[in-house]
Amino acid sequence: MNEAHLIIGLGNPGAKYEGTRHNVGFLALDRLAEQWGGTWSEEKFFKARMSRVTVRQGNIHLCQPQTYMNLSGESVGAVCDYFRIAARKILVIVDDAELAFGQLRMRAGGSSGGHNGLGSVEQCLATEDYLRLRIGVGRPPEEAGMAGYVLGKLSPEELLNMAQTLEVVLQQCECWLQHGAASAMNEFNGKLDFSDKKTDKDIIE
Repeated sequence: MNEAHLIIGLGNPGAKYEGTRHNVGFLALDRLAEQWGGTWSEEKFFKARMSRVTVRQGNIHLCQPQTYMNLSGESVGAVCDYFRIAARKILVIVDDAELAFGQLRMRAGGSSGGHNGLGSVEQCLATEDYLRLRIGVGRPPEEAGMAGYVLGKLSPEELLNMAQTLEVVLQQCECWLQHGAASAMNEFNGKLDFSDKKTDKDIIE
């Protein structure tokens, strides 16, 4: 793993959007930075929060675009151009309301599937051939609109389940870096079982 890798988490900046379903990508990057000892810095040149870490002797750039979701590609393109990172070394982590809550789907290439953040990344990179990891946030109730749902806050139970999900995301990312995308997809793609999750009491103790 000699070449630098880039992992991007998509979301919207600002306190208004913290803890929302659409910001699951940001939450995932925060967990990776925490595990790998990264510190965040605001880098206006890239219109992003950036963290640089070393994992298994390889350099990893972590990126949270601060352009708002629909313009995420501006940040991703700038980072890739500056550090000369090839598309095959990129992983983009996003929320997906078409997947059951906590379901993980890593895939190499493919369309944006209507996700505006991925659409912006594809436009700026001029390719669909990069790895993406979709984290399921579940479909909204029938009475709720999609926009309001994904921009809504995760419930306390969802936060507990998402914390468990992000531990698996961490393992999947490390598997990708060490063994490649095929191994990471085969081992970790699928729906998680939250029946044995910790309670608030367990966490406090």
